[in-house]
Amino acid sequence: MCGRFTQADIEQLDREVFKLLDLPSWDARYNVAPTHDALVIRHGKRGRSIAPLRWGLIPSWADDPKIAMRTINARAESVADKPAFKESFRQRRCVIPVSGFYEWKKAGSIKQPYYIHPAATRHFALAGLWDQWFSHTEGPIETFTIITVDANDALVDLHDRMPAILSPTEIEAWLDPDVDDSDRLRRLLHPAASTLTTFYAVSTYVNKVENEGEACIDPTESP
Repeated sequence: MCGRFTQADIEQLDREVFKLLDLPSWDARYNVAPTHDALVIRHGKRGRSIAPLRWGLIPSWADDPKIAMRTINARAESVADKPAFKESFRQRRCVIPVSGFYEWKKAGSIKQPYYIHPAATRHFALAGLWDQWFSHTEGPIETFTIITVDANDALVDLHDRMPAILSPTEIEAWLDPDVDDSDRLRRLLHPAASTLTTFYAVSTYVNKVENEGEACIDPTESP
């Protein structure tokens, strides 16, 4: 799964890869957790745009927004069929640019956090879905989920799942509103090559969602 990530150096997003004309002012985030806002890239009437959405997808038909705590991730194997995701899979796909994400591995009596980040670039492009839900108190709320796949060989010892990471050509197809072939879309969702990911142990400082800043990704000795 993917339950925590970082979103830093947004001003240095590769414009050739993400094809964004404008980038928002965004404070670096090193401990994005479910229910937090994060920047998401979508295709709109005027091309691609990037805007903050809330993490944890609330389907438009949902009666209770608490469903969001169960929909922070969507499994690639079932995303086209699950009621919470199937409509968004067809019509509301998005990309979440992240500078890295965290995973925890059991080490004796503790769970040791690890920071996984790109081996050669500044950002991963994670495949996601979005939806809009109407709240009687807040009005329309836009939310997203991150799609997960089997872990690659480099990460499988940390966890058996990882986010679906898209290549530049896969981003094109994923965000193309004219692509509605479920089989073609599913083929975009696969483990990233092990050479694209690297990781190291970080301190348990990141465990508390209240903690922020670069201290979250400071290396520590693994147990």
